[in-house]
Amino acid sequence: MNAMFYEVLHRRRDVRAEFTGEPIDDAVLTRVLEAAHAAPSVGMSQPWDFVLVRDPATREEFARHVHEERDVFAASLDGERAETFARIKVEGIRESSLGIVVTYDEQRGAPAVLGRHAIADAGLYSVCLAIQNLWLAATAEGLGVGWVSFYREPVLADLLGIPAGIRPVAWLCIGPVTNLAEVPDLERHGWRSRAPLASALHHERFTPRDEGSAQPRQP
Repeated sequence: MNAMFYEVLHRRRDVRAEFTGEPIDDAVLTRVLEAAHAAPSVGMSQPWDFVLVRDPATREEFARHVHEERDVFAASLDGERAETFARIKVEGIRESSLGIVVTYDEQRGAPAVLGRHAIADAGLYSVCLAIQNLWLAATAEGLGVGWVSFYREPVLADLLGIPAGIRPVAWLCIGPVTNLAEVPDLERHGWRSRAPLASALHHERFTPRDEGSAQPRQP
């Protein structure tokens, strides 16, 4: 059983180009959302909501906005970075079965959110845990998930009628896929390679490392 969990964890990918568009079985979708809703949260606040977006017109409008933001980022790049980025697909909004927008309500459980008094972002971290639960459950179900981050939060909030004070944290593309890539897209396209655990591991105290080195710099 432990081996199965680790296999799912390492098989998870940020999917953009492999969606088939086939519908997700209702029972499977419910299991995935229940897994997300079972995530731990600061003060048991459960500060998330899940907006299921199937309407093609809404998805098309959001996709247009995402591509505008993609162009903004592309314009900031030069040379090899620009050439590499030009080959990278950043979303599967139209191709996926549906979008799931995960939001964060800072007022959920307020004013006395147990455990958040010293770390204001603890609620946001809780939402990210729900997203990770959703992602791993979807992978276990044979589905792909892609986190779209090329958007302006006010634009998405307005598109979906999200009230003021509630933050749209993620638009997740989800659905059946032809396959899950062995190598992550950004690594495959040469944008950035995965660093080894040793490059992020410290003992007792944080030890800065030299840029480009895989090992923390020794004092």
